[in-house]
Amino acid sequence: MIESLYPHPGWVELDPEVLWSQFIGAVKEAVQVAGLQMRQIAGLGISTQRSTFITWHKRTGKPFHNFISWQDLRCAELVNSWNRSLLLKVIHVIFTVLHFLTGNDRYLAPSSFTFSTKQASLKLSWVFKNIHEAEEAAKKNNCCFGTIDTWLLYRLTKGSVYATDYSNASSTGIFEPFTKCWNPTLSRLLSIPMSIYPPVKDTSFNFGSSDSEIFGVPIPILALVADQQAAMFGECCFHPGDVKLTMGTGAFWNVNTGGNFFSSWRGLYPLIGWKIGEEVVYLTEGSIPNTGTAIKWAHEINLFTNVDETAKMARSIADSQGVYFVPSFQVSVNDPYLCACFMGLKPSTTRNHLVRAILESVAFRNKQLYDIIVKRVHIPLRSIRADGGVSNNSFVMQMTSDLINKKIEKPIIADMSSLGAAFLAGLASGLWTDKEQLKKLRQIETVFEPQKDSEEYKPAMDAWTQAMQRALHW
Repeated sequence: MIESLYPHPGWVELDPEVLWSQFIGAVKEAVQVAGLQMRQIAGLGISTQRSTFITWHKRTGKPFHNFISWQDLRCAELVNSWNRSLLLKVIHVIFTVLHFLTGNDRYLAPSSFTFSTKQASLKLSWVFKNIHEAEEAAKKNNCCFGTIDTWLLYRLTKGSVYATDYSNASSTGIFEPFTKCWNPTLSRLLSIPMSIYPPVKDTSFNFGSSDSEIFGVPIPILALVADQQAAMFGECCFHPGDVKLTMGTGAFWNVNTGGNFFSSWRGLYPLIGWKIGEEVVYLTEGSIPNTGTAIKWAHEINLFTNVDETAKMARSIADSQGVYFVPSFQVSVNDPYLCACFMGLKPSTTRNHLVRAILESVAFRNKQLYDIIVKRVHIPLRSIRADGGVSNNSFVMQMTSDLINKKIEKPIIADMSSLGAAFLAGLASGLWTDKEQLKKLRQIETVFEPQKDSEEYKPAMDAWTQAMQRALHW
């Protein structure tokens, strides 16, 4: 896993050359572990972190800056300023009226649009205000913008292919998912040149082949897909109402809404899941920052020696003894300055209490977001399928199942993003002809079913919610 760089407080970046070398190394290692030769590879599917972006010179290929991560907070104050602005309120009113008068769903998204630090939009605007070389190149139509997938495709093809897919584009906050195009109004508002954006292609698509010098032979690149949408596809959440919960660095709840586009609302955002031919599948997403980040931090300060032991530590005590953890090392949906902290510490507090409090906070936030989804997404929810590293924690999984009073399926393979990219590439290559064949490949390891009444958790969750309130606006 590539190490993040922190050049200034709140800034989070990735070194593009380190990312490139690790990507190439990962492909070669995967082929070697599988006991194959490069010439046997039918195609490559690439799943990447979303909204992390870079700009570079179109002619030289030289980046103007490091990758700016989706976790980066350099524009947190600007996000708050825009979301409180009179201009955004006027935009909401105008598009709400237009939707009421016309009934056209294309006006739904701007009627409730808000900025988020997770999106690329304001950070990209920051680039053109603060990096002179990028600004000058854009004026001469020599600046390229790309999320990680676009940049890898550009490098793999030695600059001959410049493109992204609908899932990655819709995650930037600059792409209008209903009209399926880069948003010219928002770009003008933020002084972002329209000339920098890459063409947008289907998710499962022949993007071209890698240059033969890179792997020894040309390899077709048959899918580009954002990581959460890839996990959704890997979980075979193909039907409206299917729900996917990925718990990795953050936690992401995605609901397949089929061809129905749902406008954003208090932390729920519409996305394009994938586009394959004429099929366009929309998702509604809610996210929680710092799920795996909090557990990783606890490991780094020696609260435990192995992540596998945390569930046992949490179960070794009856409760957290009134200790609550507020998990916001990065941006919160509602408050970029929410303070990460423990509350309720006592002389009798042990490591087990601290670990349990951290794991409980993950389940409590899952419950909060699930309740919002049930309230706002007017589609009957079907199966719930979990993946990601934190899904291996049986304490978190069982408590989440109890709190939402639903069964949660956990597959044998925790890394669904890679599987989803492989499925999409396989469809493009003709290895599989339809999604029904993919469903037959699913393997479930565990099904977590509710074992306790969710009301039994109410006093603890109410106290945790109170702790969250006290940590706001730090």
